[in-house]
Amino acid sequence: MAEWASGGGDGRAPRLVLGTSGLPNPAYSSGLASPSKTKTSRSCVRRWRGFTTFQKILLGALLVVVCVVMASPPSQRITENIEPRDHIKRGAAIEAAVAKLRDENTRLSQALDVARRPREEVEVVHVPLAGEQDSQHVAQDAVDTPPPPPPPLAEKAPRGDGAVESSNPLAHAGPKNERQQAVVDAFKWAWKAYKTDAWGKDELKPISHSSETWFNLGLTLIDSLDTMLLMGMTDEYNEARVWVERSLDLTQNKDVNLFECTIRVLGGLLSTYALTGDELYNRKAVDLGDRLMHAFDSPSKVPYSDVNIGTLHAHKPKWGPDSSTSEVTTIQLEFRELSRITKDPKYAAAVDEVMEHVKSLPKEDGLVPIWISADSGNFRKGTITLGARGDSYYEYLLKQWLQTDKTDPRWKEMYTETVDGIFKRLVHGSIPNNYTYIAELINGRVSPKMDHLVCFLPGLLALGAVNGFPHSHMDLAKDLIKTCNAMYTHMPTGLAPEITFFNDKAGGTADLIVKDNDAHNLLRPETVESMFVMHRLTGDKQYAEWGWAIFQAFEKHCRIPSGGYSSLRSVKNIPVSYRDKMESFFLGETLKYLFLLFESEPNLVPLDKWVFNTEAHPLPIFHPST
Repeated sequence: MAEWASGGGDGRAPRLVLGTSGLPNPAYSSGLASPSKTKTSRSCVRRWRGFTTFQKILLGALLVVVCVVMASPPSQRITENIEPRDHIKRGAAIEAAVAKLRDENTRLSQALDVARRPREEVEVVHVPLAGEQDSQHVAQDAVDTPPPPPPPLAEKAPRGDGAVESSNPLAHAGPKNERQQAVVDAFKWAWKAYKTDAWGKDELKPISHSSETWFNLGLTLIDSLDTMLLMGMTDEYNEARVWVERSLDLTQNKDVNLFECTIRVLGGLLSTYALTGDELYNRKAVDLGDRLMHAFDSPSKVPYSDVNIGTLHAHKPKWGPDSSTSEVTTIQLEFRELSRITKDPKYAAAVDEVMEHVKSLPKEDGLVPIWISADSGNFRKGTITLGARGDSYYEYLLKQWLQTDKTDPRWKEMYTETVDGIFKRLVHGSIPNNYTYIAELINGRVSPKMDHLVCFLPGLLALGAVNGFPHSHMDLAKDLIKTCNAMYTHMPTGLAPEITFFNDKAGGTADLIVKDNDAHNLLRPETVESMFVMHRLTGDKQYAEWGWAIFQAFEKHCRIPSGGYSSLRSVKNIPVSYRDKMESFFLGETLKYLFLLFESEPNLVPLDKWVFNTEAHPLPIFHPST
């Protein structure tokens, strides 16, 4: 039994002594003990010191209960009708109190156990308060309401009427080896930072832990939807889907660039619909497409570069009178796909009219200037390049032909003429090591300048070569991809600059020349895009090895310790300096192509069933006559 001991003559405060029952001894409830109990008291001190912290806390709680019982009037005691000196009944009351405390301790321990568990393992059950029942239906639309489960995946890709039958790529989704897992981990690192600091915004600024708004349409999120599906990231995808359903505002008073909004947002919605069959993306794509259609309200057949998706007013860019050639001719895949899924020909008709007009304009061996007027519909003479503002015009010539299952000869004819012109006018070799590069024409004069953007071309040429074009296209592709890889390996960081000049003067010792103003790296995808295509089509594992080196360079120099990845100010300097921006295409394109490049077997996104738009969103190949 427990005893209250005075502690003898040492002056220490009275202390509670427990017996074998674990309860205070009622015989010493007055708190006093005789001097003859000194030896027993010292023994109790040793017992007390041997107790655990939890036992001491429990005993303290028992002491409080005893004090309350003793001090309260009879009507307020733990058990009613307890006589003050009835030790037996008081002991029973204390036993009941101890049992109650033990129950409370058990519940507390369970609560602490739940609190320590990861959030995703805890099921939160909402119990409505009084008067709250009537608001339950309204709360269903709140942001925190769990989303309905996404539609189950079909065995065949649910891509709509006319699409060439293909097994659903999502049936093979997820990493299958260590390199793919490394890319998935990189995506998750970037996604976590985006979710924390820029959720629903266009782009992440990982250094300042902030965001950047361009169109206010969640560019990074929508660009990433099909990437997450292919990587098997179901939880992250479902979170993003909720945002698309509840927060994607297509009615806001906001100017958007027709080209960028089409390839990123419309392309992302269409691709995700093609992969999942989820009608949410169909509805959003049609709504956005109808708003962007107002850009075609121009005096010529050439659309305006910008359109306000809220007011539906289209206009020229604020910085100049013309549209970029690539911008008005790199919307065809997306609008044609929109016609296919809606069975409304107006979208395809609008972009076909643009292409027919461009087809009728004079060119230089199939090559076109980078500026075109939406008022007159004519080219503005000047620079011809496969880099910025010209690149994807050439890309979409081949891909329009492939998208229609090679049934529309118009685009094949234009592509044939274009590649012949590239061979004739733009293919050059550097000095002294003869790196093959694609030059620019500036008012007819050759400039040995090549943007990193041009590195999409090896993959395009290889894709054409396996679809019936001359083998010389594949030979050029192999030479160009070596040059694109050299743009990485020649830099101290192992990453390529935005622009490279090639030495074309006899006596020079360096083939590649990078000016300080051109040395930045934007986490671009074009080189790894071509490596993926060429690896898939040729089976040459060298392309995967080159791609792995590039990925490791991104990890070493662009990964931010606090989360996310940043573009660089210069690839020539170590340590690196950050631009504090993670482009949406890093998740939508670069990491997607790296993931596909490292596939163990070529069973994900068959290139004879799907065609990638210029933002790496796969769209189905289909028969126009169906």
